[in-house]
Formats: sequence, C-alpha cells, structure tokens
Amino acid sequence: MKNWFKKNLGDAMLAYDQLELINQHLLLAYTQAGKPKEMAAFIRHESEGRLHCDVNIYFSPVSAHVAKELAAEPCEKPSANSLSLFAGSQDSWPILFPEHTR
Repeated sequence: MKNWFKKNLGDAMLAYDQLELINQHLLLAYTQAGKPKEMAAFIRHESEGRLHCDVNIYFSPVSAHVAKELAAEPCEKPSANSLSLFAGSQDSWPILFPEHTR
C-alpha cells in the first residue's frame, strides 16, 4: 500500500538548501499538529549503483499533507535499513517500524 511519500532531492552535494527548507516546513507542520508521534520524515542517501548518491526523504502516512505540499510522490513503506530520522519524534520508530529494533 502506498501510504508513504518520497521526495528525491538529487545529488547529496547539492541538496543542503532544499533540506533546510523542507526541515523548516516539517517542523512547523509537526508543531502545529501537536507533535503526533506518527508524524515523521526519514532521510537516506541512496546510490543505486551510481557514483554519486541521491538524498531521499520519506514521509510517514500522517505527514501526507506536508509531503503533497512539497511535491513528494507516493511510495511503498521504505525499509528501515540505513534510514535516519529527519524530522519528528524518536518515538516514531517503534510505531512506524515495529519490525525494526534500534
């Protein structure tokens, strides 16, 4: 089921400004929503065999409205492997990835 959203920011070396803007947007939405534990975004650098890696942001289903505002695309739930929390609460891990122990 495609309840998650993904935004590819392209080359990691060039993504810093976009990351800052997305982080500010997410933080505002997260605070306005009352900081729900299920509202989180995760980041992963992915190379898919290429020389340079892309930065991908994965938005949880509760973050769908923010993801859509940021033109993120629907996607399958990402694997928790190599993901890092980008925005939201650390408490989101066991809720969104119960199969993954940290």
